[in-house]
Amino acid sequence: MSRYNIIGTMSGTSLDGLDIAYCTFVFSNNQWTFEINSASTVRFLPEFQNKLATATQLSGLELMKLHNELGNFIGEAINGFIQKNNINISSIDSISSHGHTIFHQPNINLTTQIGNGANISSITKIPVICDFRSSDIALGGQGAPLVPIGDKTLFSEYDYCINLGGIANVSFEEDNERIAFDICPVNIVLNKLSLELGKPYDENGNLAQSGKIDNNLLNSLNNLNYYKNSNPKSLGIEWIENEIFPIINSSTISIKNKLATFVEHIAIQISKNINTTNKKILLSGGGTFNGFLVKRIKANTNNEIIVPSKQIIDFKEALIFAFLGVLRLRKEVNCLQSVTGATQNNIGGCIYHPF
Repeated sequence: MSRYNIIGTMSGTSLDGLDIAYCTFVFSNNQWTFEINSASTVRFLPEFQNKLATATQLSGLELMKLHNELGNFIGEAINGFIQKNNINISSIDSISSHGHTIFHQPNINLTTQIGNGANISSITKIPVICDFRSSDIALGGQGAPLVPIGDKTLFSEYDYCINLGGIANVSFEEDNERIAFDICPVNIVLNKLSLELGKPYDENGNLAQSGKIDNNLLNSLNNLNYYKNSNPKSLGIEWIENEIFPIINSSTISIKNKLATFVEHIAIQISKNINTTNKKILLSGGGTFNGFLVKRIKANTNNEIIVPSKQIIDFKEALIFAFLGVLRLRKEVNCLQSVTGATQNNIGGCIYHPF
C-alpha cells in the first residue's frame, strides 16, 4: 500500500479565486482511493483579479513580474490554509499547483501558466510540482485537458465527466481509450454578461431564466467552426475574445436575452457531445450551481445527470491536480496521448525543492 498527502491548487479561467485542497491518496490492491481532508477557496482581490484578466496585454517584463506575484500569493495562501486547518507540515509530501493560464495556443506550440513554483516552494518550505502542460505541448499535443487521467482513475463509475468552469470540458472512455476535449465557454461568458448588469455572476441562472432565446444569436454561436472540428481540441481565452465576444457584442438584444441564449448554446453543445442515452453524467465546476443551466442541460439530453456534493463540485479540479502530482512523484503517466493528440503519453510537471 502507498499513501500520499498532497495539497492541490487550481486557478481557473473564471477567475473566482484560488482553490486549495489537502488530499490523501491511497494505492492498494491495484486501485486508487482518495479523500479531501480540507479545502477552501481564497478569493482574489478585485485589483489582482483584473491583473490576471488583462495579463495577455502585459509586456514580457510585466508578465514575469506577475508570474512571481502570483507565486507569492499562492505560497502565502497555502501557508494560511495549513495554519487554519492545523496541518502538520511534515506530513505533506508535495504541493501540486496548476497555476493560472494566460496564453493557450497549441496550434503554435504555446501554453503559459503563471504562478512561479520556486516562489511557492521557498515560501512554504514544501516541494512544489507545477508546469504540467509544457511537456505535452513539446510532444505536439494540446497540453489540455489534463483532468481526464483523474476522471478515468478516481471517477470511473461515471460514463461522462463534465466540468462547467470558465470553459466546459468532457471526459469519457471510447474503445478502451480516454477521450477528452473542451466543449465551449461557460462562466467566462456568463460572468462577463452578468457584470454588465452589475452582478459578478448570474446567481442560480435567475437573470438568464428571465430572458428569451434569440435564434439569430443562437445560430451564429452554434455555427462557429470550432464546434465542427474533431478532437483533440482545446480552447483558450484568446479564442473566446476573438470568436465569441464579437458575435455577442454585435447583437442588439438585451443582456438578459443574451444570457438566456448563451445558456441554451452551452446546453446544446454539451448535448451534442453526449448524444447517447442511459448514461451517467457527472457535473462539476462552478457552473453546476447555476440551476437554470443544469435544467437546460437536462432538458437537452436523455441521460442521468448527477450533481455531486458541494465539495466535489468546488474542488474536483484541485483534487485531480493533486493526483497529477502524485503520478509525477511516482514517475507515472499523467497526460494521455488519446486526450491531447501528443506523439506519446507523457509525465508532466517540474519539481522545485525548498532545500
